[in-house]
Amino acid sequence: MIFAAGLGTRLKPLTDTMPKALVPLAGKSLLQWQVEKLRDAGITDIIVNVHHFPEMIIEAIRENEGWGCNITVSDERDALLDTGGGLRKARPLLGNEPLLACNVDILSNIDLKKLLDRYKQTGVSQLVVSERATQRYLLFDDHKILRGWTNIATGEVKPASLCGADAAKLRPLAFGGMQILHADVLERLDEMAEEKFSLIPFYLHIMETTPLMAYVPEDYKMMDVGKIDQIEQAESFAESL
Repeated sequence: MIFAAGLGTRLKPLTDTMPKALVPLAGKSLLQWQVEKLRDAGITDIIVNVHHFPEMIIEAIRENEGWGCNITVSDERDALLDTGGGLRKARPLLGNEPLLACNVDILSNIDLKKLLDRYKQTGVSQLVVSERATQRYLLFDDHKILRGWTNIATGEVKPASLCGADAAKLRPLAFGGMQILHADVLERLDEMAEEKFSLIPFYLHIMETTPLMAYVPEDYKMMDVGKIDQIEQAESFAESL
């Protein structure tokens, strides 16, 4: 699944007239970059959620025949649900297979076949993470299992029961906006009371009873195409992939 429903406010004025997913980079839209990366890894059944200028995304998929993939749209035009809520809304479209989900605006050099192999070897949901500098980190134990979250700018740690000394023993890693989720994880989305929620609080909710493992790609390079002044840099990055 490709999360493509966001408003893309940081990419204004481009997103005043088009959805973030169709912002062009080096001759391709962000959506096309993501679809082709999934396709090249052998993933051809794809769900794309839409909200902002949804008809433009639907038309682009139709005109390009899904860039060689079978693309189904999850329509969120009535309400923007964030990643967790969007995934829950799309569940009827998913079936009972493991799901690879990614953000449309994050480009990377990740080898998806290696990620898929790690999931097949372990049978455990994989969260793509890295050691890049940020303010908010997921916290993992020595077995690469998720145990918490922290905001180093504010000192906040979750869960609240995780004391400072224990948190200091955990490895902080930055989330990369991509994951492979076991079908059992998807079933637990209904436990979230909110209609709109991101995946991070969901992961913190289930981590005590459902293992979520860190996957740190080799020689990982990524870019969040989040700001209008990054477009030129993002084009160079996309061409280097």
